[in-house]
Amino acid sequence: MKYLGHKLRHEIKYYINDSVYHTLRNRLNAAAEADPHMRSEDGYLVSSLYLDDIYHSAWEEKEAGIQFRKKYRVRCYDRMDDRISLECKRKYGEYIAKESMLIDRGQYDAMLAGDYDHFLSCQNPLGRELYVLHHTRLLQPVVAVEYLREAYVMEQGNVRITFDKDISVSVSNHDLFSDHYEVRKVLDPGIMVLEVKFDEYLPDMMFQILKTAMTDRCAVSKYVMCRKEKRRVLFR
Repeated sequence: MKYLGHKLRHEIKYYINDSVYHTLRNRLNAAAEADPHMRSEDGYLVSSLYLDDIYHSAWEEKEAGIQFRKKYRVRCYDRMDDRISLECKRKYGEYIAKESMLIDRGQYDAMLAGDYDHFLSCQNPLGRELYVLHHTRLLQPVVAVEYLREAYVMEQGNVRITFDKDISVSVSNHDLFSDHYEVRKVLDPGIMVLEVKFDEYLPDMMFQILKTAMTDRCAVSKYVMCRKEKRRVLFR
């Protein structure tokens, strides 16, 4: 399914505890494939630097439950700078769509220094969009989020199941590659986020596997929870 040229996917999120996690993990190991990007059975480290404008639009629209919204982030894996992506995640009610483009370390460092001019001549429209938003709405980095992601995939329905563990916020600086990067966990021990993504439908076999966790659907936003925690730490 597409909307305004964007491929749409379902995305459902839940808070789960260790007990539910181990039950689902055992079932998924028997019915799905581990994501090939996982270097170990525990998963891989995801680090995201979120951007927001002077009006805190991404935060305020999420808190208000606006059905059509978007947010921007820079993402890397295992704190390596060999693959850095600039992303825009769009929300259309029950659906999501994601645009992305690769940037290099030089472009990333320039962004942190407040220089977005190199995006003006970017062939990818996402880069030019970022340039405009920075110069008109002062879009800039506001919070860094990190977690360990364990992922499973199923070809039927293009299903992707992820367990996001040890969700943390940077309480020092925004630079994902800094030697002084320090994080603080934001959820109680044993609590994590389960994400379920799929295209047109969720296969019945996967629904049966997940149904024990599909009773407490939540409007989970790692971005918002981490901004709140950082604000609490800074102003306590």
